[in-house]
Amino acid sequence: MENAGGRLWVVATPIGNLDDLSPRARAVLAKVAVVAAEDTRHSAPILALAGSRAQRVALHEHNEREHAERIVARLLGGEDVALVSDAGTPLVSDPGFHLVQAARAAGCVVSPVPGPCAAIAALSVAGLPSDRFVFEGFLPARAGARRQRLQEVASETRTLIFYESSHRVVDSLADCVDAFGGEREAVLARELTKLFETVLAGPLRALAERVAGDPDQRKGEFVLVVAGAPAQAADARLAEGRRIFALLRAELPPARAARLAAAISGASRREIYAGDPHD
Repeated sequence: MENAGGRLWVVATPIGNLDDLSPRARAVLAKVAVVAAEDTRHSAPILALAGSRAQRVALHEHNEREHAERIVARLLGGEDVALVSDAGTPLVSDPGFHLVQAARAAGCVVSPVPGPCAAIAALSVAGLPSDRFVFEGFLPARAGARRQRLQEVASETRTLIFYESSHRVVDSLADCVDAFGGEREAVLARELTKLFETVLAGPLRALAERVAGDPDQRKGEFVLVVAGAPAQAADARLAEGRRIFALLRAELPPARAARLAAAISGASRREIYAGDPHD
């Protein structure tokens, strides 16, 4: 049940080019009493462009749970609040989930103001199947966890979308080659909508070599779009993973057996588990 009071606006902001700030986003940012921003300094140019005089409150991963309650209290008091991230659509690999959850639990109205999203922007120009896709966000920073995650999605037949940072892009691309194979088609979109935007397309091995050999292609923010595994190959990989799991399960705990079977076969550990008749 919705309570009378203020509205929480979830506002998408530009990922680079300020001209992408929509007229509706400008209007909302100009009228709200409070703007909850991931970094108030980073959001200052956008708020100035919108003519916003709202109070600015920092809301990031380290304080969101604590501050969400205070913001909800202001909503219940009748104030409108806008939630923005540093760039793009809030909650898409950005803070905001706990605030939206708390606002909805309190009966506050939560409304989206759609706009830019780096993942969707990259998908739209990738030329890879876009009817079904999986957004994985940022891969783990640690090499072992990153490789394990890539192995878990290696048999995914839907198009995969990852975010990556400049200081890990070379290692992540190399790990993708190992997990998916060097011939898997992919697109690496860098600095989308910004001055030095580039969109590189080709087999993963070629992309990895290009980025490793060109310092300019290691600067900025990245979206990696990878073609899904061919359905037949995915089925064969899963069948092999389950075969290996069945052999290992006789000697090892199920979790360890599944982890090893996934690493050896490239199949998803979750799907290997799903076929375990002992569950």
